[in-house]
Amino acid sequence: MRVNLLVAIFFKCNSFLKPLQLISLICGAIIWTPVLVQAQQIYPSKPIRLVVPFTPGGVTDTSGRLIAEFLSKRLGQQVIVDNRPGASGNIGTQQVALAEPDGYTLLLAFDGTMVINPHLFERIPFNTLRDFSSVGKIGDAVLILVAYPGTQLKTLKDVVETSKQTSQGLAYGTSGTGGTPHIAGEILKYRTGANLVHIPYKGGGQALTDVLGGNIPLVYTAIAGAVQYVKTAKLVPIAVSSAQRSKSLPDVPTFIEGGLSDFEINSWVGIMAPMKTPKPIIDKLNAELNFVLNDPEVKERLSTLGIMPTPQSPEKFNDQIRRDLERYGTIIKTSGIRMD
Repeated sequence: MRVNLLVAIFFKCNSFLKPLQLISLICGAIIWTPVLVQAQQIYPSKPIRLVVPFTPGGVTDTSGRLIAEFLSKRLGQQVIVDNRPGASGNIGTQQVALAEPDGYTLLLAFDGTMVINPHLFERIPFNTLRDFSSVGKIGDAVLILVAYPGTQLKTLKDVVETSKQTSQGLAYGTSGTGGTPHIAGEILKYRTGANLVHIPYKGGGQALTDVLGGNIPLVYTAIAGAVQYVKTAKLVPIAVSSAQRSKSLPDVPTFIEGGLSDFEINSWVGIMAPMKTPKPIIDKLNAELNFVLNDPEVKERLSTLGIMPTPQSPEKFNDQIRRDLERYGTIIKTSGIRMD
């Protein structure tokens, strides 16, 4: 490696630098190259900070803490969760974008922040593709559309037909404007022509409380929060937005089964690092993350959160991010959703 570096320096620089400058540059390379290589080989040599750009307690935060716990064991250094909420996740995300790319500051990346916010905010303090390197995807959180039993809505067909017959439309609640459930609802409107009216709440819990009380007819939410109410018949499941049925509620059909081809909209979570983080560090983190995601205990605990683990390469994760940025950009532009 040192020989290759010196050769590259010589051929690229000898025609531009004076002899003494060239000698100085080569000496510097000789001194620092082994130091940099050794630093990467012994990574990590100190605790790692995992920034979660949301408040503690939600599904995203809980999944991050689980992964941090098991990564700590694998890496031999503590992975410390650092909650930095604000501006729909933009504040904490920006902090990671500006951090040193040394592998010691990581981001718990959420699709709402990384691929939806860039289309919702006119001014956003980071660029998803320019400022971050993908480490790996943790998994997909399945979304579900549920109804208040008193509405008599039982299927996707019921929802679409009833909404069209109701002049004021059918209201559906979500955790807030611009979240993945909101975008999923807008795509559902776009694909079916349903007359659905979005009601944003300050969190999925508040939306579920209102639908349980019959104050709104529908809620689009993460499956983890709705499972207990579906199993006790307090809410009626319409469909899940994953490609296959959820293991948490195997009797609930997918939107695809309901007649909407290719209707797959999951909320994902993963890990990213500042751009220019050395590839050996990215590769090591990815390998350890994938090992953790294949652990039976981790799989089970993620499943209780409604998250399906998806171990994969950084390249595959990055490809999905690019696709999602384009896909959500189109639907957000069409629907006219804005946050500022």
